[in-house]
Amino acid sequence: MFKTRNLHPDDLDLICSHRHRMFADNGFNEDDLCRMDDSFKAWLAPRLQDGKYFGYMVEDDGVVVAGVGLMLMEFPPHPKHPEDGQRGYILNVFVEPSYRGKGIAVELVKLSEAEFKQRGVTYAVLHASTMGRPIYEKLGWSASSEMAKFM
Repeated sequence: MFKTRNLHPDDLDLICSHRHRMFADNGFNEDDLCRMDDSFKAWLAPRLQDGKYFGYMVEDDGVVVAGVGLMLMEFPPHPKHPEDGQRGYILNVFVEPSYRGKGIAVELVKLSEAEFKQRGVTYAVLHASTMGRPIYEKLGWSASSEMAKFM
């Protein structure tokens, strides 16, 4: 039976591992991922401590099988959220391969949406992988006009 719990600072290494594996599953270069790992861990540690990075882990018989990270981002009021100066951000959605297809990611996203609503967030964003896009679309998420450029 699955049990969902809040993230806590002791999850630091596990979250880092999930993030690495999530990007690896999406075809990112292993050398780039290894260069990211230490920087991400240093970035994440204080945010887990102060609660700026929060979210959930799903356990099966005491073993973590999935997780999701959440953040609140300061963002100026926008036509999509004209009275709200923040956006919710979902990141690091990861489900162990042997647990995929069981609805765990769907439940994590629904739980994330509920958490944002409870915190008064009216607009949320995420970056969807090819694997994740159908899940998000099924839940009513749509593509935005965001663009990116490396400097």
